[in-house]
Amino acid sequence: MLSFDPGPEMAAELERVRVLGREFLRPLGIEADLTGEAIPAAHPFFQKAWELGIGRLGPDDREGREVGNSGERTAARRGVLVAEELAYWDRGAAVALPGPGLGAPPVRRMGTPEQQERFLGRFRDPSRPRWGAFAMTEPAAGSDVAGIRTSARRDGEGWVLSGAKTFISNAIRADWIVVWATVDPAAGRAGHRAFVVERGTPGLEDMRAEHKMGLIAYESASFTLRDCRVPSANLLGGEDHYRARAGFKGAMESFNATRPMIAVMAVGIARAAYDAARAFAREHYVLARPLPRHQRITAKLARMARKIEVARLLCWRAATLADVEQPNQIEASMAKAFAPAAAQEVTSLALEILGEAGVRQDRYVEKLYRDVKAMDIVEGTGQIQRIVIARRLVGYPAAS
Repeated sequence: MLSFDPGPEMAAELERVRVLGREFLRPLGIEADLTGEAIPAAHPFFQKAWELGIGRLGPDDREGREVGNSGERTAARRGVLVAEELAYWDRGAAVALPGPGLGAPPVRRMGTPEQQERFLGRFRDPSRPRWGAFAMTEPAAGSDVAGIRTSARRDGEGWVLSGAKTFISNAIRADWIVVWATVDPAAGRAGHRAFVVERGTPGLEDMRAEHKMGLIAYESASFTLRDCRVPSANLLGGEDHYRARAGFKGAMESFNATRPMIAVMAVGIARAAYDAARAFAREHYVLARPLPRHQRITAKLARMARKIEVARLLCWRAATLADVEQPNQIEASMAKAFAPAAAQEVTSLALEILGEAGVRQDRYVEKLYRDVKAMDIVEGTGQIQRIVIARRLVGYPAAS
């Protein structure tokens, strides 16, 4: 059952996020967009955020099972509420925040207790901000994650990884990266393995930040794994975990956990565009007058509000199912397919309302229009989500 009441604890946390967003995230995101440079890891804001607990893990959240006062799991619902609010202020700056990031779900879901403590435990250290990363995408394997070609071969007591990854968030500054590789490309999904590659590992090379049209505030990096030697202890779950396509299943479970949060970030961007357009309309038009131009503007604002609300509800539905430990693949894919497309329409309508003012380089909505495009791509494109939905709803043949 969907709950629309965040409760006093969550309301207080969201208010802290609003203060953080108003004072830091939005100004830093706009500054990064103007300069074309990501927020550097040494920026004092990250130390301040870390001291406030942003990105840091508590003593009991190793498995991501935060519970509310009622004793039920709340991690996913909490995640979508916070993610929307962060993205409302600036999605790029929000992704740049310290923490284990998208690397956390596979460590939590697939890692042994020892691995969870070793890789997540450091994020409880209050001394300095830290980052984690998740590397699935390759130059020739984006949404088709079953087609990854980064290889993993056994060599004595460890593994050797070879390949390339691209558009990996925060990889340059990460303490470790969860890298997906295959032991046998001919085995398809059954060949997938997940390794934690730690910073400074020999063979982890050629780190470089990629140019992006939007979301400039955080780094998207490409890198090479050149005969990169990883100890057996860094194979998530250990050898026994990988049976009957368990590796690919772990990847999909991670996506099902994170896709509602990525989708709801598109909702946050759309909400920011809607608020900017509504404020502009109130300032420049007397909307109560029944002039055709004004009626068109109010109709656009009403459409924007509807799209935002429907997209948000889809994200909440997927998160609620995750919290009650029910299958949510189709709901997560619906949220991911719908929310970014809705957000693109909302930002486009916002530009139409602003008119010439909206396409000037120094206007905020123009930035949002560029930022939101990536949301349909990351964590699986909208096209891929529609294939996932079709397979579940009408028995579309699964890929090998």
